[in-house]
Amino acid sequence: MDKVELETRTKRFALKVIAFCATLPQTKTCAIIEYQLVKAGTSVGANYREANRAESRADFIHKIAIVEKECSESGYWLEICFEADLGNVEARKWLLGEARELLAIFTSIGRSTKANSARV
Repeated sequence: MDKVELETRTKRFALKVIAFCATLPQTKTCAIIEYQLVKAGTSVGANYREANRAESRADFIHKIAIVEKECSESGYWLEICFEADLGNVEARKWLLGEARELLAIFTSIGRSTKANSARV
């Protein structure tokens, strides 16, 4: 998967997070979950796009670490939704799986970039 495909994938994730959050009940508790999930879920792609425009390898590594954190946080809020049975079931399952896959991808990118930097 190249950069453009991964940018597209993270944008699709963000849009599906937004759509999923629209299915959450309109309560104060869900409003907090919705805010946190939309913030983290949309940050994945935004920060990855920024990482691809990094000014140095060190800047790229730093920004990829932020992407990893946002993926992990998205997964956390989706787990909360899963365990509390909130939102559309199919969308929730897809999003949780995608958050985990994206986290694995970005963790791998971060590790390999760090390893390559150590060799240079």
